[in-house]
Amino acid sequence: MQLKGKRIIIFFIAFCCGFLSFCGAGSAAELKEIQRRGYLTVAVKDNLRPLGFRDSQGNLQGLEIDLARRLAQDLLGKPDAVKLQPVENSLRLAAVLEDKVDIAIADFTATESRARLVSFSLPYYFDGTALITKDATIQKLGDVVRSKIAVINGSSTIASVRYLLPQAQLVGVDSYQAGQLLLEANGAIAFAGDASVLTGWKQQNEQYRLLPSLIGAEPLAVVMPKGLQYDEMRRQINYAVSRYVFDGWLEARVSYWGLPNSISRLRGGKMEQDVS
Repeated sequence: MQLKGKRIIIFFIAFCCGFLSFCGAGSAAELKEIQRRGYLTVAVKDNLRPLGFRDSQGNLQGLEIDLARRLAQDLLGKPDAVKLQPVENSLRLAAVLEDKVDIAIADFTATESRARLVSFSLPYYFDGTALITKDATIQKLGDVVRSKIAVINGSSTIASVRYLLPQAQLVGVDSYQAGQLLLEANGAIAFAGDASVLTGWKQQNEQYRLLPSLIGAEPLAVVMPKGLQYDEMRRQINYAVSRYVFDGWLEARVSYWGLPNSISRLRGGKMEQDVS
């Protein structure tokens, strides 16, 4: 692995160290109980390609599904020693706090406010804001400096786009679906949203392209319960995730699922060059 990549991974690990120091109440199973019963229960997404989704046969697939199975292999010795429980976004946190699952791997961004309630693993992926378009003449962020860009109302994407593209005309929509409809109606030249979500959108709509530059970096992490009784599980999961980063397994799975590379995303100089 290149030196620059290693430096970013060190940042990658240091970024979440603060999250690991919080302690509080949790209700999911302890590691010994999980090992005794023989399976891990994991909250996942089933409608968010390519993180977690159902294929044409109805089987769960995606980067986060791969991670859940790999953790089951390391914790319990079998990749199929896992029960995957699809959850809606609004229920992800409650699923862990209310003892419905042991952990959640469900497009969950690690934030300091959330870390007061649950513990986060080291990041397994850095998401960010991407722009998607169906206009073949748009090649880089500099091509949309003064264009109409659709954004979801109230999202953190708005501040990111305004900072990098202050002269762009932002058009608010209420959902990703509404953003797609606006593009189809030529009401905007591009749509800005989570790179992971828009990657799945592109995979299902060949006429769309993601611009190569990404804005910002938000760590996606495994959600785990708090409390001293869960220390061993947290330690083993964090050790496993750090190993997946350093041995290249996570990078290989990110590439397999067509997601933008997390390390490339953090090279901020390239983004500024594209805009100029």
